[in-house]
Amino acid sequence: MAETEAIFKLLIINPGSTSTKVSLFENERLVFEHSLFHDAPELLKYPHVNGQIPFRYRVILDMLKEEHVDPASIDVFVGRGGSAHTQPGGVTIIDQKLYNDTEAAVGGSEHPAKLGVMLAWKFAQEYGRKAYTLNPTNVDEYCDYARLTGIKGVYRVSHSHVLNQKAVAEYHAGKLGRSYEDCRFIVAHIDGGITVSAHEHGRMVDGNMGADGEGAFTPTRIGSVPVLSLLDYIDAHSTEEVRLMCSRAGGFVSLFGTSNSDTIHGMMEQGDPKASLVWNTMLYQICKMIGEMSAVLCGRVDAILLTGGLMRFEDVAKTVEKRCGWIAPISVYPGEMEQEALAFSTLKVLRGQAEAMRYSGENVWKGFGDLDL
Repeated sequence: MAETEAIFKLLIINPGSTSTKVSLFENERLVFEHSLFHDAPELLKYPHVNGQIPFRYRVILDMLKEEHVDPASIDVFVGRGGSAHTQPGGVTIIDQKLYNDTEAAVGGSEHPAKLGVMLAWKFAQEYGRKAYTLNPTNVDEYCDYARLTGIKGVYRVSHSHVLNQKAVAEYHAGKLGRSYEDCRFIVAHIDGGITVSAHEHGRMVDGNMGADGEGAFTPTRIGSVPVLSLLDYIDAHSTEEVRLMCSRAGGFVSLFGTSNSDTIHGMMEQGDPKASLVWNTMLYQICKMIGEMSAVLCGRVDAILLTGGLMRFEDVAKTVEKRCGWIAPISVYPGEMEQEALAFSTLKVLRGQAEAMRYSGENVWKGFGDLDL
C-alpha cells in the first residue's frame, strides 16, 4: 500500500505598504486568501513601522477566527521579509538572529515587508512551530556597476520586490519553454511601492531602491528628488519626516492625503486635472526606469514583465506599451505571485526536496576590496 502524502498547513503572511495579504495552503491547495487594505493615514498612526506589529497581528487573528481556523492547527508560518543584512536568494529559516536584525533594520531600509518575518516569528513562537522566509526585499545579486555612487563610502544596495519579481520571471520563462537562468527580463512591480529591475541569467543585477527614495514616485513614496531641493525641504522640516515620506508618507499620500489608488484613478477618469497630471507623471517615470534597465541589459531584452496591484488599471500597460513597446514584448501579470512562491518553495523544504539556508548576519557583498572607494 502506498504511503499517504503528508498534509502540511502553511500560513503565508505578506505585509505591504498598504495591505496585509494572508493565505492558508494545505500543500499546494489554496484554502483561502485575504488581502486586507490599510489606508496610509491609518498606518501613519504608528511612528515606526515596528509599531504596526500588534495591529497587523490582531488583524490576522481576527481573520483566522472568521475562517474558523485555530492558529495552533497550522504547521508552519511563512513571512515575506526584508530590512536585515543582505541575503542570497532562496528559502531562509527565521530564527532569533534574523528577527532581531529585521526589527533593528540593520540593512538600512524600513520596508513594511520586514513585518512578514516578524509576524511569522511571533506566530511560530506562540504556537511552537517553524517559520521561514523567501527572497526578501534585501536579496543582493547586483553587479558592481550598480553599487558605486559619487560619494566615497556610500553605496547603492538591493531593496526591491525581489519575491514577486523573481516569481513572475521564473513563471514567464517557463511559458517561453526556457529557464529563468537563460533569459534577460525587465520586471516592473507596480503597486503601493514601485520597483523596476534588470534580470540577467537568473540574477537581479540592477534596480531602483524603491523604499529609499529612488525611482518613480508611488502611492506612498516620494521617488527620486533633486538632492539640493531635498536639502532645502529638510531645512524647513525634519530628517525623520523625509525618511517617512521615502516609504510611507510620500507620493499620493503627500499630494492627496490618501494612498488609495482607486480614489486617485477615479478622480482622473472624471477629468480632475490634478489627479490626471499626478497619475500620468507616475506612469511617465515608470517608463523612464524601464528605459534605464534596457540599457543595463544592452538592449537585449527577452520581455518586459509588468506585475503588481496597479496593473488592474488598463491604462498602465497601455502607457508602457506606447513608450517602451519598442524595447521588447510586454506581458502583464496583475497582482502578485508571491503567496504561491512563498508556499511552494517552503513545501519543497518540508518535503526534503530542498534545503533552507541559515541567516548569516553578514552582508552578501563585502565591498570593493583594496580599492579606495
